[in-house]
Amino acid sequence: MSGQGSVFGGSLLIAGSCIGAGMLGLPVITGISGFFPSLIMFFVAWAFMTTTGLLLVEVNQWFDSDINLASMVGRTLGAAARVVTQVLYLFLFYALLTAYIAGSGHHLSNIFSRLVPVTVGSLFFVLLFGNFVYMGTRAVDLFNRLLMVGKIGAFLGLVALGVKYVNIDMLMHHEWKYSFFPIAVLVVSFGFHNMVPTLNHYMGGDTKRVRASIIGGSVLALVIYLIWIIICVGIIPVEGKHGLLEAYHEGIDAAQLLRNFVTSRSVGILALLLALFAILTSFLAQSLSLVHFLSDCFDNRGENRESMGMLCLALLPPLILAILYPNIFFAALCFAGGICAVILFGLFPAMMVWRGRYEQNMEANYRVLGGKGVLSIVIAFSLIVFITQVCTLFGYSLFPIPAGT
Repeated sequence: MSGQGSVFGGSLLIAGSCIGAGMLGLPVITGISGFFPSLIMFFVAWAFMTTTGLLLVEVNQWFDSDINLASMVGRTLGAAARVVTQVLYLFLFYALLTAYIAGSGHHLSNIFSRLVPVTVGSLFFVLLFGNFVYMGTRAVDLFNRLLMVGKIGAFLGLVALGVKYVNIDMLMHHEWKYSFFPIAVLVVSFGFHNMVPTLNHYMGGDTKRVRASIIGGSVLALVIYLIWIIICVGIIPVEGKHGLLEAYHEGIDAAQLLRNFVTSRSVGILALLLALFAILTSFLAQSLSLVHFLSDCFDNRGENRESMGMLCLALLPPLILAILYPNIFFAALCFAGGICAVILFGLFPAMMVWRGRYEQNMEANYRVLGGKGVLSIVIAFSLIVFITQVCTLFGYSLFPIPAGT
């Protein structure tokens, strides 16, 4: 089977799926441990998520190219696992949207010099941009193209202007005991796995190009993340007023912090634009996906526009959570990564390959190297991240968590 998709285009799809509003939280949650400890964890998360993405490529070869993740899970792990997948997808959508809506409230409040409460900013954001989701995929697609251009431009401008403010000495800070602390957010920041079936179809089932796209796109995301971390961690101190520790406990992302430590008005404006573009692109994509997910569940698809009922069902729960807990940005990201994404995109791919290879004798043209050893490592790591996050939710910390300032 041949396809028209290029590796370059596929790599951009993968990188675009990874890079969103979550990148705004990465400098805060990784910078607390320091640049070099977080550098190691970035590579660990990248290797883990890239491996599980390639495992999904292997699973995808066993079935039709149009199959989705829930169906792959159902055919290999059973009907109960398929239901779990659908439930986790729902929670993943809601957790990410809660984080984005909460983050938008802080930024809109800053735009109006804190005269507008954070909760009002979140409400205004949803009412304004929820209209694009209601108008359907075409409207979101066209608006998203403009936002992507703006996001890329703002990022490049911010790097070009901000690099001169980087203090190398600040990159030397390290707190190794907090190294594992950011893993949940790192996992969700490399989440592209729902794109694997789409990419396989786009590439006409050409496994070699699919693999190259996944590796190339994930490496591109890794490089962009590391550049962003160097800029932010090299400028923003860990402790003190407006420091990373304070930002973590108050749910404030890195783009907001930069404006407090850089005298350049241009850098401040670019940081604000990057944050808004990143949040908007992520919000629109996740909202539209959730509306379609709910519409399929309830068999309620609109003809020209999305169903208002499904739109309300998609946006009201995360909006209410963001209003009740305006500082929930990092907690929501940790839940999304440490509970939902690590099971959907980490544990299940490894379990599917184990079951398919060694119990169902599935055959494919491509097989991830490493055998049962690699699968065992992936399963063990997934369970460690999951158990750590569950314990944290119940107030028990298996690994050190930064205390408030």
